[in-house]
Amino acid sequence: MSQSTTNIPVLSHEALETLLERRFTAHNEKLSDIPHPSLLKDALKAAQRLARAIQKGEKIAVVGDYDVDGVTSTAIVKRFFSRINYPLTATIPNRFTDGYGVSRGVLERIDADVVFTVDNGINAIEAAQVCKARGVDLIITDHHTPSAVLPDAYAIINPKQLDCPYPLKEICGAQVAWLFMGLLKHELGVAVDMKQFFPFLALAIIADVMPLTGVNRSIVKAGLAMMNTSTVPAFVIIRDVLNKTNISSEDIGFQIAPRINAAGRLEDASIALEFLSADTTQKAFHQFELLSQLNILRKEIEAHTAALAMACVSVDDHVIVVAGEGWNEGVVGIVASRLVNHFQKPAIVLSIHDGIAKGSGRSIGEVDLYSLIKTQESLLLKFGGHTMAAGLSMPLENIESFRAGINAFAKALDPASFVPKSDILGELEHISPALLPLLEKFEPYGEQNPRPRFLLKNAHCVAVKLFGSDKSHSKFELRPSSVRGETFEFIAFRRILEMPENRTVTLTYTVNKNEFNGKTSMQLMLERLY
Repeated sequence: MSQSTTNIPVLSHEALETLLERRFTAHNEKLSDIPHPSLLKDALKAAQRLARAIQKGEKIAVVGDYDVDGVTSTAIVKRFFSRINYPLTATIPNRFTDGYGVSRGVLERIDADVVFTVDNGINAIEAAQVCKARGVDLIITDHHTPSAVLPDAYAIINPKQLDCPYPLKEICGAQVAWLFMGLLKHELGVAVDMKQFFPFLALAIIADVMPLTGVNRSIVKAGLAMMNTSTVPAFVIIRDVLNKTNISSEDIGFQIAPRINAAGRLEDASIALEFLSADTTQKAFHQFELLSQLNILRKEIEAHTAALAMACVSVDDHVIVVAGEGWNEGVVGIVASRLVNHFQKPAIVLSIHDGIAKGSGRSIGEVDLYSLIKTQESLLLKFGGHTMAAGLSMPLENIESFRAGINAFAKALDPASFVPKSDILGELEHISPALLPLLEKFEPYGEQNPRPRFLLKNAHCVAVKLFGSDKSHSKFELRPSSVRGETFEFIAFRRILEMPENRTVTLTYTVNKNEFNGKTSMQLMLERLY
């Protein structure tokens, strides 16, 4: 048996509740605990500049990003400006033609007196120079890790700036944009209910894998609750598609966020922005259908690229670095995640076009990927991100030097930092529907509050059934060794499982709530076989 399944405690329901309560003892969780946005460095200065622009009738433009956080940030800003009835040019760069963020090419298409970014811009040195030369005031709002040299912008709002007193550092781009709009509301003296944006914030916080503790947790709880009754067309459609009365963080993370991301990954994020900004359910439904079709295509491209990437891996490396000519830039981040899961090492996947390699990296355990990439800064054209995920680009001829260099630094790291933290809480004394209300108390689950995973050791396998139209899902009917007679079904979606030779299995699983035709039942989801 693997080391990760040893020394696992046996838990009563009471012991489980105590363990889960410990996750939150050190965190404030009231919406009133959200620190005032004026604590964000430069935020007041920037809000006053936008207020002046509005009072003088100047042209204002916002530049977002093509992931869920960036699209949602842009949607929040658009919605705020529509509430105050002021025209705004909203632009999201195209991954393939514009590259990332507020680039020179994007600025050439914008006619504005003030440009502000959401979820990007902290490394936009050239864009700031272009704006300065044109007499355009550039305001940057971002949450990614700043480099040593910052853009020469009118204002930079980013809680991760070293001299920024805002106490919450792990917030997403949409939260920064929302806080900024809150200050602008105050400067203008207008009546806009800022709580209306909580469902959008919940979407962004979950999709951008922010810690679901403290204030983030309180916003997500409030946002999901509002999503359940919202009349905003996009959320009406999300409810209809999920066919659920209570939307969970996992519904957003596994079903909705990938669809919204698919637009920017494969075509253009404007499709997703039009979904979130739709003013009729018909429009929202049409856009969601487009997103769903793109997501199906994304899965196919991702599976093909992952197979190609897998064949390029040097298994002895501490950090996997693979590159391929013409790989789709939009799926390299997901492929990197697949490699991390398979090899249990950080992975960087690069797509080569016209002699330039661009891509994404994902980390594992406590390895700070951003810092590792920074050691090779001299080989790179651009890079940015944070501890667990980063984006980068370099000339094709630098790939091997980069791979060798980053591995030389990674080799010196403590091997323990590469070990993913075991998140198996224990082995349950009793599996029963009484677990559902207990687990529901500690939702939403996500980053830093993972859905509890349990161990089941040496269970007798009664039957294995395949189901679904293409028989691609499995059900294990198991009898726990500690239980006489009673059997439980464990479901594994998108996995074809076979009867083990000795009819005995050890596995990890989660306990989920299944809603179908108005009925609620307990669903045991098989995660990993040992």
